[in-house]
Amino acid sequence: MDIYTIIFLALAVFIFLRLRSVLGQRTGNERPPFDRTARNALGGAPDKNVVTMPGKVIDQAPLAPAAEPTPPSDRWKGLTEPGTVLAQGLDAIVDKDSTFDPRHFLSGARGAYEMIVLAFANGDRRALRDLLSSEVYESFDGVIRDREKNEQKTETRFVSIDKAELVGAELRDRTAQLTVRFVSQMISATRDKAGNIVDGSADTVADITDIWTFARDITSRDPNWKLVGTGSAN
Repeated sequence: MDIYTIIFLALAVFIFLRLRSVLGQRTGNERPPFDRTARNALGGAPDKNVVTMPGKVIDQAPLAPAAEPTPPSDRWKGLTEPGTVLAQGLDAIVDKDSTFDPRHFLSGARGAYEMIVLAFANGDRRALRDLLSSEVYESFDGVIRDREKNEQKTETRFVSIDKAELVGAELRDRTAQLTVRFVSQMISATRDKAGNIVDGSADTVADITDIWTFARDITSRDPNWKLVGTGSAN
């Protein structure tokens, strides 16, 4: 082996060691890549779960730091009484998903309710796809298509959302379902091609009570809840 071969081998070993020290080694414990698409869906929000603006979804609350267990009698204080069917449903969901926070959920559901109603009125299919199950989306889309066919437009404006309260909670296999009663005031009118009102009123404030059900697969890495059922008490 001549002197040049020895020099080249020494250089190769030196370069290898330098690259190893700069790039590091894979140990199998690296954090997964940052999901830029998911974070952009939150509109650049900091790393906490929030209710996002139109077109986005209700997400799951972050896992809270370890704390003293909440006494059963206070666990759902302000939401329902101990021993009720609602409390039992919430208990079942939390037992399978310790990150679940019904108060955080209600905050998100309140925002989603307004987003969905306005997106439906505006025929915003893109926003609705992110917020609805496929079955509910098909139903909403059918009404939007009928309006488009008849050249009608709906104008809806919220005056207030007075209440958003949990009235049902259930765990079906791995799917959590939460039912919320929304009490709101809004103005809504549908106009024809000529601008004449064919349904609703442009001036009258209507009292609306809607009962909506949201669902989420608690075993999925997707933290988002979607609307799976709608009803109305009006």
